[in-house]
Amino acid sequence: MLDSKSQPISLVTGGAGFMGSHVADRLESLGHNVVVLDDLSGGFRDNVGDRIRFIEGSITDAALVDSLFQSHRFDFVFHMAAYAAEGLSHFIRRFNYTNNLLGSVTLINAAVRYSCRCFVFSSSIAVYGAGQAPMTENMVPQPEDPYGISKYAVELDLMAARRQFGLNYIIFRPHNVYGERQNIGDKYRNVIGIFMNQVMQGLPCSIFGDGKQTRAFSYISDVAPVIANSICVEGAYNQTFNIGADIPYSVLALAESVQRIMGRQTGIELLPARNEVQHAFSDHAKAQRILGAKAAIDLDAGLKLMAHWALRAGPRTSREFGEIELQNGLPPSWVKACTKG
Repeated sequence: MLDSKSQPISLVTGGAGFMGSHVADRLESLGHNVVVLDDLSGGFRDNVGDRIRFIEGSITDAALVDSLFQSHRFDFVFHMAAYAAEGLSHFIRRFNYTNNLLGSVTLINAAVRYSCRCFVFSSSIAVYGAGQAPMTENMVPQPEDPYGISKYAVELDLMAARRQFGLNYIIFRPHNVYGERQNIGDKYRNVIGIFMNQVMQGLPCSIFGDGKQTRAFSYISDVAPVIANSICVEGAYNQTFNIGADIPYSVLALAESVQRIMGRQTGIELLPARNEVQHAFSDHAKAQRILGAKAAIDLDAGLKLMAHWALRAGPRTSREFGEIELQNGLPPSWVKACTKG
């Protein structure tokens, strides 16, 4: 547990990205010396605050990770870095496991070697798989895609490291988090960002399938501060928490809400269905009881806040993912994007 009299040193991986930058800001406001490690594959340098040290590099670079731990002797690690594209992960399996699993193990090794006080890991409700909504922490995970498999493997590895080496951990399973600083130019993940980017360009909101799949969408201010503050709560150590919003909405209803709030009706484009969990939302009673977590921002309010930021920032062009490993069954819209010269 955090000693309030000390000034801890914390590493935030993925701290130039969306969730990671908000966690880093919160830690800095709590008095931490914060170091951000990010390869800028999905984040932006200007997301990192002026008082936070930024290191450009990858969590898969074992020599770099070891040198950072040796230099800074981190008290806490907040591991937020990942390529969180569940649907795409089927077609980038090696990339997914290298970045999301092996990179995580590199960090866990260093945390053990340099006696880190607690390793906070951002997992995902993708670990649960299908047919388990509402998802609770006592359910047996049954991930259905390589992204969820990699996240669950890291959870298991943290538990093994706790048993073998005494490394404390806190695992969070957030879901569909949105808000300011999200990379709205990434067409493969983050549906709210995708919709807002499409609307600003006058394009219809593209939906895989009939749009009846449901998700609960979590505003960033209801998630990032809870993750950052968790190390101050003794009862959180060596526990797993769902975190996020409680009320599920259909993806079709979401698209209609985004267009209404952004003041522009651009229509809906239904694409062939892809292999995905139809209904994914979770129970948060445990996080409420132990961490005092509560979803204070409803979807309408959160969309208005994000839309205000997005309209100021303007639309962004998506970076084509250049490392597709399997074309078999790739959604047609992604095939077209991935085969451009």
